[in-house]
Amino acid sequence: MGYWVFNTQYPVSSTQQNMKLSELSISEYPTYYERYISNLSSEIDLFEELEASHHYFIKFVQDIPMEKHDYRYDVGKWTIKEIIQHLIDCERVFAYRALRFSRNDKTELPGFDENSYVDYSNGNQRHLKDLLMEFSLVRHTTLALFKSFSEVAMNRNGIASGHKVSVRALGFIIIAHQEHHKKVFQERYLK
Repeated sequence: MGYWVFNTQYPVSSTQQNMKLSELSISEYPTYYERYISNLSSEIDLFEELEASHHYFIKFVQDIPMEKHDYRYDVGKWTIKEIIQHLIDCERVFAYRALRFSRNDKTELPGFDENSYVDYSNGNQRHLKDLLMEFSLVRHTTLALFKSFSEVAMNRNGIASGHKVSVRALGFIIIAHQEHHKKVFQERYLK
């Protein structure tokens, strides 16, 4: 049985434009996410950053000393491996929301308990290599999904966790959430 070979470079389709964070209105996402999004450069492009940031993040994590992967900086805090699993889970949830809203689904989507997800994820018992492979696969599917959206679909919105959010904002939230946790690693785990 053969394997599909695919190019991991995803050019912007001819029906889409580059999408800069500066084009996103604060009204397109819950104010809770402003603390994440405000840490990004306003000139980043959604598609370029979805791809590039995933490579930077994997390289960053691979350079973390092995003894730190299971480290908790305080009682009840997540380990680096649990945070990577958390990023995977959240990206899947955000991408699913983007899919639903892009298809003009008006169903209000519920929130989720991130702490419970981590408690039942078994992330700390997984090998780092497997977590990073899954992280990469999820990001590639997220990127392919966002590349499939028309400009009209990217501007659609819906209600998730009781708040209005646009499809394109969900893409930037994925990036900003990852960058937030990278910063936490630097400030709390690697000092």
